[in-house]
Amino acid sequence: MDVATIIGILLGFCVITTAIIVGGGWQIFIHLPSMAITIGGMLCATLIHFSLPQLLAIFSIVKKTVVTKIPSQSELIQKMVNFAAVNRRDGALALEQEIPSVRDLFFVKGLQMLVDGQDTETIRDLLSLEIQYLQDRHSTGKKILEFMGAACPAFGMIGTLIGLVQMLRNLDSPDSIGAGMAVALLTTFYGALAANLVFIPLAGKLGIYSKAETTSKEMIVEGVCAIAEGDNPTTVREKMQAFISQGRREEVKATI
Repeated sequence: MDVATIIGILLGFCVITTAIIVGGGWQIFIHLPSMAITIGGMLCATLIHFSLPQLLAIFSIVKKTVVTKIPSQSELIQKMVNFAAVNRRDGALALEQEIPSVRDLFFVKGLQMLVDGQDTETIRDLLSLEIQYLQDRHSTGKKILEFMGAACPAFGMIGTLIGLVQMLRNLDSPDSIGAGMAVALLTTFYGALAANLVFIPLAGKLGIYSKAETTSKEMIVEGVCAIAEGDNPTTVREKMQAFISQGRREEVKATI
């Protein structure tokens, strides 16, 4: 589980809330009409821009960035080297006994295709197609979060303009101008807070997660295809280490 996302959001709200309470007059920061304009307007604009299934899917995609664990590269390489050794020693059918020890469904699919005798080209094509659709789903989720991050400040400004118009209608009461201005600015505050503490950071985290998961799956594809071609464990290891920077190769070097 990536607790950094949860800690970051909660700690951010705690810091801002503490600053508001210490500054005094925290009650004025709670204004339901301002929240309705900012959050409601953002959701309406998102529904116009994207379909309902796409919007609902964002919850599961964001959840994956928090609770899904991407296999470590060293663990992945070591497993693939071990499977290559089994394949060279006992043949591809012997790998079927190793499948229950693998938790990654993508990895399991690749090994099962190998056990079933699929050729390298078929394995690479099918697994690469799955990676492509994974990237498409993550790309759509990232776009939705980025759109929300852009829409929140925009509707915050709309709410501020509405508040200013209503305030200017009552210039005959100078005593109410200060309070009216404060309420008008609240929607801008809500929009900026939601965009910069929630939606934009989540979009960035999703992009980082998507890239890491894609790299992990591409390593699996390369390893499974290398085993299917009958490469020895050393060759399998070297092929998979091509995905890792030169400085980290000794760190994740698998034993043979």
